[in-house]
Amino acid sequence: MKKILLLAIFSVVVINNYGQEKKVTATQQQTTEVIKVKWYTLEEAEKLNKVKPKKFLIDVYTDWCGWCKKMDKETFSHPVVAAYLNENFYPVKFNAESNDTIVFNGGKYINLNKNGRSTHPLAESLLGWRMSYPSIVYLSENLEYLGPMPGYKTADQMEVILNFIAQDKFKTITMEDFQKIFVGKVKPAATEQK
Repeated sequence: MKKILLLAIFSVVVINNYGQEKKVTATQQQTTEVIKVKWYTLEEAEKLNKVKPKKFLIDVYTDWCGWCKKMDKETFSHPVVAAYLNENFYPVKFNAESNDTIVFNGGKYINLNKNGRSTHPLAESLLGWRMSYPSIVYLSENLEYLGPMPGYKTADQMEVILNFIAQDKFKTITMEDFQKIFVGKVKPAATEQK
């Protein structure tokens, strides 16, 4: 009888603990919802833009670029940055060494050098022949060229830039002045780690 009682108590404890682990896991999943950037090709973004106009953010990267990978991991994966990008831009990933033929904004861009690494002509055009990775290129809703911003950006830096571009602040104020008045949701990188 004692063995049956011990077995019953043991079973209840195991089942109870198992159930609690599941509840914790479910709660953790709800509170740590992962927001990811919905990346498009240039062609997809252009097609979507005809229905619902938004600005474009084009992440010009290469497969070998360490800073590009760091920016994907730390900046574009930040939930505030990802949510703002998805809501206000058509985010585009563009490999500057792609061999794909790209039809975009009335032009056809072909990388004729199929052997080894070579820069795609569209990447050269977007970056003004100043090849630097990562570089983010911005276009207006009308596909007007707003320009590139080369170099790695932290999540807090990217939040400022995205708001500056999305809200058309660049038309009336300098980036420097906008940074002075902007209150973001992302803590600066130095304070996030503390």
